[in-house]
Amino acid sequence: MALNKLKFNSLNVTPVAGKTIGFNSSADGLEATLSGASMVFIKKLTASSSSTLSFVDGSSDVVLDNTYKEYMFIFNSIHPQNSVFGFGFNGSTDSGSNYNVTKTTTWFSAYHNENGTSGTLEYSTSADLAQSTDFQRLTGTVSNDNDQAFSGYLHLFNPSDTTFVKHFISNVNYAYSGGTENVRSAGYFNTTSAIDAIQFKMNTGNIDAGTITLYGIN
Repeated sequence: MALNKLKFNSLNVTPVAGKTIGFNSSADGLEATLSGASMVFIKKLTASSSSTLSFVDGSSDVVLDNTYKEYMFIFNSIHPQNSVFGFGFNGSTDSGSNYNVTKTTTWFSAYHNENGTSGTLEYSTSADLAQSTDFQRLTGTVSNDNDQAFSGYLHLFNPSDTTFVKHFISNVNYAYSGGTENVRSAGYFNTTSAIDAIQFKMNTGNIDAGTITLYGIN
């Protein structure tokens, strides 16, 4: 059937999980149904002078297994106890007994001062890792001033896979003394063992406040 006229006010495009794309014409317009995805809440951890925040599969209602192919950690207004050179994360293959998985990563940032100077995009060789078991930094220097904090996210892909390495990407924005900086990092856990726990911590000192929320992606 040919469409002679499309009424845009009656166009309904609704993402519906588990359905394929389809179109239904009617006298009033065109209705489209699209396949969609959803974020499923798993666990929120709230910092209160916390040395670490850890998500361990099977512990405290945490799911970090083959239930989902992708997981997302959202950082909301994380405030350090001290002015620190970096907030980072690491993975575990033994349910959190050790956080020391080998990683290779990249790290670059864009920053701009409040006075309009030093607008720069740069790659940092001091923040990336090359087959290292160290914690991967997700930020640069973060101040503990009361009006400063950072927010962002970390995506972890297929952590329970036992055939391939496990990839991740992050995007974090924060205020430092006199400006703002956006940091993007990416890389992979160089292991074919399942990653079953993730831990976050400051380079030095505690996580004074803020939340980290874990979601599974359908």
